[in-house]
Amino acid sequence: MKDDIELIIDYPANIAQQLVDNEIDIGLVPVAIIPNLKNYNIIGDYCISCKGEVASVCLFSEVPLNEIKTILLDYQSRTSVALLKVLLKEYWKINPVLKEGTANYETSIIGTTAGLVIGDRAFHQRLKSTYIYDLGEAWRQLTGLPFVFAAWISNKQLPADFITDFNAANKVGCDDIPTIVSLYPFKEYDLQKYYTENIIFKPKYNKLDVITLFLEKLKAL
Repeated sequence: MKDDIELIIDYPANIAQQLVDNEIDIGLVPVAIIPNLKNYNIIGDYCISCKGEVASVCLFSEVPLNEIKTILLDYQSRTSVALLKVLLKEYWKINPVLKEGTANYETSIIGTTAGLVIGDRAFHQRLKSTYIYDLGEAWRQLTGLPFVFAAWISNKQLPADFITDFNAANKVGCDDIPTIVSLYPFKEYDLQKYYTENIIFKPKYNKLDVITLFLEKLKAL
């Protein structure tokens, strides 16, 4: 498998743009970019999803929701920003000013300015903010469904044998999470819990149904 691919590591939003621009053939990308692709195929059984609390995609604030005036948006993930907009409209029913975050924008989460933060930075922010609104849990409360943040998507048809091997490669990593966690100590959050409880890599539900509902809500914004 490793001889069949060139691995590129970057922010989800950057990988997504490369897929849109046809610079890569397949990427683990935010599902919100699907409408921007001329052709797309969801590849394999694996994705990044949750059945409730995801822990790493949250709205952080020093004040309750109804007192938030401004939200700084994370620049690393399009789906998280899109999901936030859906939740603001349909679930929380508030209309704060939305601003693009820049490097180290988390330091500006002060007073009535909140921030959407994802990934490792979200784990750090969990130790600082008074109010934490988990987007995965909010989506479940709104719809009663799991959520898919990112999926392996290609912009062209790929050979069936490649997809089979690619699926098997994903399985190897997911089957060895305890070993991987032990190699990367992380004091801010229990990564064993994160990778086995918060994140669902191989969902048993139909991920396309969930993605379709989200895209319908996104289109209605």
